[in-house]
Amino acid sequence: MPTISWLSLSWCALPVLMICGIYLYWQGKPSEILLSSARMTLQLIGVGYILVALFGNPSIWLTLVVLVVMISAASWIAIRPVRHHKGFLKPAFIALGLAVTLHLLITLKLVLDVDVWYEPRVMIPLAGMYFANTMNAISLAAERYHAELHEGKDEKQARLNAFHAAMIPQVNGLLAVGLVALPGMMTGQILSGVSPLIAVRYQIMIMTMILGTSGMGAAMMLWLLGRRYRNVSAAITEAKK
Repeated sequence: MPTISWLSLSWCALPVLMICGIYLYWQGKPSEILLSSARMTLQLIGVGYILVALFGNPSIWLTLVVLVVMISAASWIAIRPVRHHKGFLKPAFIALGLAVTLHLLITLKLVLDVDVWYEPRVMIPLAGMYFANTMNAISLAAERYHAELHEGKDEKQARLNAFHAAMIPQVNGLLAVGLVALPGMMTGQILSGVSPLIAVRYQIMIMTMILGTSGMGAAMMLWLLGRRYRNVSAAITEAKK
């Protein structure tokens, strides 16, 4: 696969500038796009150097530190739509941790049968994909759950509607794969010379695990939020007596 030079990579600024142009034309503020794009670039360059060091010197402790940083950042980002309300960060952290840990165990031990579970070259890319997708599912679930309750919906109905909303991207992805687009991991493997039939097996593994971790993470988040909602409601009812 051809190597991308830093000079050639600079052309990737064109899509960013085009989107900023749309913001400006419609009298919006492109600052969020510019800042997030700049942050993405710096974060990826930084993590690239970190991964080179980790891959060269595998360590269980360094891998665990990276995972803690990942889950902390994912939890904080997941509650962004409801960050102005209290009580969402802890459930997000727990939901992410349980869902991703379970599916990493299934992937590493049952599917891939790796000898060294903390091998950074395997663990970190998988954890990154699982955290990112679960984070999005949790974010959608939390936002919809809060909105449904605010509209006066019953808690059980709010929970179901929120879960359905959180799973829409995953279901759409399952339906579209192979027909609309080839997923990122599969595309990367094919570009690097791996047989499409081998790339397909890896992609099936990734997509089923992401489905599971996203669904479990959203369900766990909603269960924790529902328990908190019922406890608060009971306390308010008791105080009124």
